[in-house]
Amino acid sequence: MTEIAVEANIPPAQLPNIHVAVLGAGKMGGILLQAFLKQNLFGAEQIHATVAHAERAIALSSQWGVDVSTDNLEAARQSDLILVGVKPFQVPDLIVAIKPVLTPAKTIVSFAASVKTRAIEDAAGMEIGVIRAMPNTPSALGAGAAGLCRGRFVSPAQMELAQRIFETVGRTVIVDEKHMDAVTGLSASGPAYIYIVIEALAEAGVKVGLPRDTATQLAAQTVFGAGKMVLETGYHPALLKDAVTTPAGCTVDGILELEEGGLRVTLIKAVMRATERARALASG
Repeated sequence: MTEIAVEANIPPAQLPNIHVAVLGAGKMGGILLQAFLKQNLFGAEQIHATVAHAERAIALSSQWGVDVSTDNLEAARQSDLILVGVKPFQVPDLIVAIKPVLTPAKTIVSFAASVKTRAIEDAAGMEIGVIRAMPNTPSALGAGAAGLCRGRFVSPAQMELAQRIFETVGRTVIVDEKHMDAVTGLSASGPAYIYIVIEALAEAGVKVGLPRDTATQLAAQTVFGAGKMVLETGYHPALLKDAVTTPAGCTVDGILELEEGGLRVTLIKAVMRATERARALASG
């Protein structure tokens, strides 16, 4: 009786008429799947996931309470929306494997790095909606950033659905596909750059006498708060910087050191190098 009462209290899914397959429910696939359940975007019975090994499929099925198997074809057959989360080199073979159950009515969303929408369309061999996404690891805490681009056969409704999916784990932007490598270089690789900034700020705090845990907490919260100010006020970062920098104060001396050390140029070069690498992988 208790189980029935609990079941009855579960609100209906926000998208009750769509079945979704997560083919390759690894790190990012698992993050998305759990966000779907947590935010009740899809009901557990609407989700079909796959992994490479049967033992892991059993464990994840028990953990998540959804259908998890090693059968990509069957998961795709049951689904209207197919999320592709396998490694980039595995994508063409995966699309060919599920091709018998693909139809133009289905939607494919790939978050495999550097795999172009045209390559997936060609592998599918039909005019099917393909959306390419590039999320980042803070998605695990609902603080992600994802760039999305549309393939040739994507409808406005399909694009809206893709946005809604990735908004369960953060913010989304829509870009032309030619800019997806830049998204990779900036927001997908960007958390690593910011971790270095946080680490350096914390080390500086230790250098001037703060306990390490205190310095790390202050550094991380400062970066978090500064990002929140940019996003929620809409002000240009330069304007917000000027608001902190009082005449003849402490901050301007620190900024002079940053400029002398080339931090601004170094970060720009980091994004450029990562973008170039993503572009090389895409063309290779």
